[in-house]
Amino acid sequence: MRFRAKIVDLACLNHFSRVINTIAKLAKTCTLRLTVNKLYFILSDRVANGGVSMWCELCQGNFFDEFQMEGVAADHNEIYLELMPENLSRALKTAQSAKAVKMKLTNKHSPCLKVAVELPSLTSSSRIVTHDIPVRVIPRRLWNDFREPSVPDFDVSIYLPVLKTMKSVVERMKNLSNCIVIEANLSGEMNLKIETDLVSVTTHFKDLGNPPWASEDGCQSSAQGRDLQSMAEARIDIKKLQQLLVGQQVNPTKALCNIVSKRIVHFILLHEDVSLQYFIPALA
Repeated sequence: MRFRAKIVDLACLNHFSRVINTIAKLAKTCTLRLTVNKLYFILSDRVANGGVSMWCELCQGNFFDEFQMEGVAADHNEIYLELMPENLSRALKTAQSAKAVKMKLTNKHSPCLKVAVELPSLTSSSRIVTHDIPVRVIPRRLWNDFREPSVPDFDVSIYLPVLKTMKSVVERMKNLSNCIVIEANLSGEMNLKIETDLVSVTTHFKDLGNPPWASEDGCQSSAQGRDLQSMAEARIDIKKLQQLLVGQQVNPTKALCNIVSKRIVHFILLHEDVSLQYFIPALA
């Protein structure tokens, strides 16, 4: 099992850092899955336990100048590592003006992801800062726990409003309530609502648009034949929604959510070469 990679291009490096910062804000520990073409950051807190799930996918070719890996076996050419993304984020913070960053899976005393940051230097000798990030290698028998979450059979799929706007609305509401109702329909309308004994507040968004698959024939969705005005809603933990919005350092080119009434809200944020899915279960 071997892995080594190198990023030289500064724009790629800063973009990669932003992705890792976003993930660090969403998950304390997560699984990094390495394949020949892609990296995945996976958080699979069982939704049944009321936990959130995350699936973030990157094409390695868009970030790395060199990328070599050999998986656990020829027929299973993949590596699964458990790590704390905050550690990787911290290591990359030292690399903002680096000439190059190298990563390598090592196993001196215990498995580590070694991140070597080559900094510009005024003399001919180079300055290298090395970070050893502890990782746990996940055995193959457990890989099935980290499969891509299946997209639930949604009632409504809708594009999200500008995330900054949404974030400031949610931050104000968070001071009043622990949970928020998110509801939307197939006419491009979405409401964020909180209700307590003392106050009820609703913010309305309209003309958001619905993705083309939201009502296509042959689409795997309960949205087919649905009344366009009828709202699908789910009540979720407001902190979990805020975490997603605060963590956004990668400005998505497309952001949408799928609502399965009273069960789950599935967010999808797409940026040229990164896709992030985030699942928040509904509260009873």
